[in-house]
Amino acid sequence: MIPFRLKKYEGNPILKPNPKNQWEELVVCNPAAWYENGTFYMLYRAAGNDRDHFIYLGLATSKDGFNFERYSDKPVLAPTPNGYDAGCCEDPRLVKFDNEFFLTYAYRPWAPGQYWRDDKKVTIDLPMNDFLPTGLRWNVSQTALAISPDLIHWKKLGRITKYDSDNRDVILFPEKINGKFVRFERPMEAYGPEYGCDVPSIWINYSDNCLDWGEAKLFLTPKNDWEKKKLGGSTPPLRTKDGWLVLYHGVSDVDDTYRVGALLLDLNNPEKILGQTKDFILEPTEDYETKGFYNGCTFPTGNVIVGDTLYVYYGGADRFCCVATCKVDELIKEIMK
Repeated sequence: MIPFRLKKYEGNPILKPNPKNQWEELVVCNPAAWYENGTFYMLYRAAGNDRDHFIYLGLATSKDGFNFERYSDKPVLAPTPNGYDAGCCEDPRLVKFDNEFFLTYAYRPWAPGQYWRDDKKVTIDLPMNDFLPTGLRWNVSQTALAISPDLIHWKKLGRITKYDSDNRDVILFPEKINGKFVRFERPMEAYGPEYGCDVPSIWINYSDNCLDWGEAKLFLTPKNDWEKKKLGGSTPPLRTKDGWLVLYHGVSDVDDTYRVGALLLDLNNPEKILGQTKDFILEPTEDYETKGFYNGCTFPTGNVIVGDTLYVYYGGADRFCCVATCKVDELIKEIMK
């Protein structure tokens, strides 16, 4: 039997680094996505070839979901100098409540090529291996929230994860459920016997106002060989007639490869899993997924449903923006096996 796979667009990558703009001349990847009034929008992570590796978000649009044009030669969201996100704004996830876009994004107080030693900022070559006495990395990733009426003008609302946790892959549900905001998250330190999981896994959390969050509950742990090293949420859940359609990523403890699985959740109880793919539905096989800054990575961060088609936008090898598609009903059928 031929395994179910998302169909990769033959014109991938759909967005490449732009040598004309310093801030995006090295990397464009991991895009958030939105579709409205006949236009596809893609907020993408970008970085230039600077030693510190500051990270920005750019905006591109398309009429067909495949051929994108950049909105501007400048980023629409950038690190705030001397601010909490002074180092980077990365890995965006996008939803909309009423007339306002809600964006969760990972950030660091210093660029990935910087850290602190003896109260002095030091620039080092990646990867960083220095640790604080507490066991946390000097340049820990956390998650912030920003809102916008138009995907261009953004108001940053600040950190929404615990200050002492490396917590990324924070993904909002696009609707309140039972009067609560709902999100997935992946705190990197939360594993071991006291947490109920052996590796970093997906947790679920609730809030009355989207700023103050309670204690998260363990939601999903690895079941398959291709996801044994760690799990994380990928794209915002999408409402279908059958339930919430959710994509997640798993990393193998054998080859460190990022692959993608799918879930279907109850519409009224997001903790109730109705079905889950046993096999992955996307994995790196092409040069644009296997040759880059993380060799062997398909990392979805945006998805939309238009008609009966699911468009999945993902980063390839931490260098390119790519897209893959499938029929929604066919994927749900695969999940429910």
